[in-house]
Formats: sequence, C-alpha cells, structure tokens
Amino acid sequence: MQFDEIVAVRKSSAAWRLLRADNAPLVLSFLGRVFVDDNIREISESGLISLLDDELYGLNQRLGEGTYPRAPKAYLDEWAAPSAGWLRKYYVTDSDEPHYDATPAVERAVAWLQSLRERDFVGTESRLNTVFDLLRQIVYGTNTDPQVRLAELRRRRAEIDAEIDAVERGEVSVLDATRRRDRYQQFGEVSRALLSDFREVEANFRGLDRQMRERIATWRGTKGELLDEIVSSRTMITDSDQGRSFQAFYDLLLSADRLDELDRLVRETQAFSDVADDRLANIHHDWLDAGTRAQDTVRRLSEQLRRFLDDQAWLENRRVMDLLRSIEASAYSVRDGRTDEFSHEIDSPSPTVVLPMERPLYHRAPTVDIESDDIEYGEAEGDSDALFEQIHVDPAPLVDEVRRRLRRHDQVTLADVLAESPLSQGLAELITYLSLTDESFTKIFDDATTQHIGWTDEFGARRTARVPRVIYSRPRTTGPGDRLDAIETQESR
Repeated sequence: MQFDEIVAVRKSSAAWRLLRADNAPLVLSFLGRVFVDDNIREISESGLISLLDDELYGLNQRLGEGTYPRAPKAYLDEWAAPSAGWLRKYYVTDSDEPHYDATPAVERAVAWLQSLRERDFVGTESRLNTVFDLLRQIVYGTNTDPQVRLAELRRRRAEIDAEIDAVERGEVSVLDATRRRDRYQQFGEVSRALLSDFREVEANFRGLDRQMRERIATWRGTKGELLDEIVSSRTMITDSDQGRSFQAFYDLLLSADRLDELDRLVRETQAFSDVADDRLANIHHDWLDAGTRAQDTVRRLSEQLRRFLDDQAWLENRRVMDLLRSIEASAYSVRDGRTDEFSHEIDSPSPTVVLPMERPLYHRAPTVDIESDDIEYGEAEGDSDALFEQIHVDPAPLVDEVRRRLRRHDQVTLADVLAESPLSQGLAELITYLSLTDESFTKIFDDATTQHIGWTDEFGARRTARVPRVIYSRPRTTGPGDRLDAIETQESR
C-alpha cells in the first residue's frame, strides 16, 4: 500500500477508529463476545443494554468505581453514531424497539487482534495442499482441451487406485496428531472467516440499495428510463461476482446430501479430543442461519424499494392531478369569456355521419316451451353420510411434536418427526405439517430434494405422497439458553 492510501484508510476506516478509541478494550471485548463469538446477528436494545450493564458492573467492581461511569444506553448510542460506525441500529417489522447488529468494522478489528496472539502451533502443510488443490481447480477447471482434462482425471484415478490397493494390502495411512491439528486449525480459521464474510455481504447489499435509492431520489428523466435503471441495478447485484458466489455457496449448503455429509464430518471430527472446539461443533448451522439472514436482507430491501417506488408513483399521480385541475381552470375561463384571444384547431370541418339503418335491427330471442308434466322424482342410491363427514386436524399437538424434537437438535426434517410420530389422519395431517407456523422455529422448503411420506388410510390401503424436503430449525436471534426458555414458556402457556 502507498503512503497516501494508508492516510486515507486511517481517516475513513471505522475499524481503525475502533482500534484508536479510548475505550477500545471495552468495545472489542463486549461486541466481539456478543456478535462474533456467540454469532448473534440481531438483538433488541433492551437485551443488549442488559448484557452491557452486566459487563460494566463487573469491570467497575474489578477496576474501581467510576472506570466506566456512563449508562449502558449512552455507550450504545455512541457506538452506533455515524462518527463511530461500530453498531448498526435499525427497526424490524412489527416492533417499535430498535435492534442492533455489529458492522463489518468490528469483525475486522477483532480478527486483527486475534492475529496478534502468539500461537504455539502454526500449521503449513495443509495450506500447501490447499494451494495445490486450488491451482488444479483453476487450471483444469478452465481448460477446454479434452485431452488435458482426461490426463488429469486419469492421474487422479491412478492415485485413488493406488490408495485402494494399499488399503486392501492392509497398509492404511492415517494422520498423526500434528497433521490432524494442522488441518483442524485451518478448518477453524476458514469457518470463522465465512461467518465474518456473511456480515460484510449484507453490508455490501445495503450499500448497493442506498446507492439505488439516491439514484431514484435525484432522477430527472422519464419514468421508463428510471425503471430500466432500477432493473439493471438489481440485476447487477445478483449477477455480480459477489452475488453469484454467495448464491452458489447458499445452494451448495442447502443440498440435502452435502448438509448431511457436513453434519456427519463435523460430529466425527469433534470426537478427537486433541482438536475438538465447542465453538465449531455447530458451525454449519451457523452458516445456514447467516446465509438465510443474508437472503432475507435482500428480500426486505426489495420490498422496501417497491414501497419507495410506490411513494414516487403517488407523487407523480398528484402532479398529474394538479395539471388536470389547471386545464379545467383554463377551460372555465374560456367558457365564461374571460379570455379575449382564444383559437383552436379541429381535425375535420364536418362530423362523421352514421345512419341509424346501418345498425342491425332488434331480434327477439326464440321462446322455448318446457313441458313439466309427468315428472318422476328420483331417489338417491348409496349412503350420503360421507358428504357430512369433516376431518379436523388440530395443529397444536403437531407444533408440540416439532418443538420436542428441536430440544435435542438444532434442526430436524419432517421425515425425522414422522419417524417417531407417524401420520394418523392421513393427507390432512400431512398438509397441516406443511403449513405449521410458530415463533419457536422456522420452516425451510428444499425444492431440490424430495421425500416420500407414507401412511395407511381408513380402508387399510398404503398411501404415499412425494413432497419437498421440509426442515424445521431453531431461530438464531438470541442465545441458545434464551431460545430454550422461550420454547418452554410457550409450551407452558
């Protein structure tokens, strides 16, 4: 970096301002623990004030009264001010209480501080293997020559065949503790970096949306040109390198096979006591929650943009009405002779004549005679009780069943729920499961994967329905303990 570039970053970077702040240890320790370590993406003002009050009380008790004399809300207002830019303060739908989220500047500052720690072990072998894999993907993934691709595939097949032969002979090569620790260290760094990247992706999406709103507010052209500009801008967001990379990552993470494999690999890795880290035990679920939140951010920005355009259309309609009233006032002044000089051109000196006989005459509709003599009343055959039978499925027990499964798992599928509690009311109960809504969990439909749900009807016949994969998961807006308390409170009600 050049000297002038470093000076510009020093003046404009919020992360640099955070590192230079007088209360930087408080900001970094508190915000890093809440938003980075615990991966909280949204918290209410009252909840954050409560956590900061406990933090300030403990520091004042340990460092002396008056070390941090201000109220917790005063600190939050200072950190969320534009001059600081360390917290994002906003309002969510159906809530009058502000909510907070950390900005990417906090992620960068915390990551930089963590990089300053002395490490007793620095792995290099796994990084070298990763470099080779990435270079092979770049070179052979973009090469269109079939011979080159076939040569690489044969080389990889030869390596796999040699490894298979060695295993069949009983020569099993396993990773020792050092190499296993090396790879786990790299896995932890990449996993935490991904969570940090999601928050930066959200910030970039909001920045593009602000630029688009500014473009709309200062537009002076026609409405058609404005719509073309908006459509191209939204396409630019989704078709950008960042948008395509994020969508590819999210689609890959939603793949049922990949998600199951990732969950299995993480659980088996945590079984090694020398590399296990509790913060990485559910990292793939944190990825899914962060990716879903980024998708929700884009959806909310689109809805807000639509409402903004509706307001612009209302202003244009009001301008049109003002023009119409002006035309009416001018017409009244001409009618009353209040305008001395008035002239108007007409298209033709004579009107167009249409004779009445050129139109078709009225024809009366023919009358149809209906004979109602000798009518025989019919009798219904069969039992009509089935017409009055109604099936009602109470959703409350189904919600309780999903909650019970989510006590032991962060997310479950519909097939997991039905494995313990099969369908007893047939298709109506299955449809009720698909339409469940509750504040204690969220529901995701994976259209890329289908599942077969079976049940036995009242006649003893076996029925099967093919439906998309349904995933019920806990919400990630608060800490794990708070979510369990909220579920138990809801069940007690």
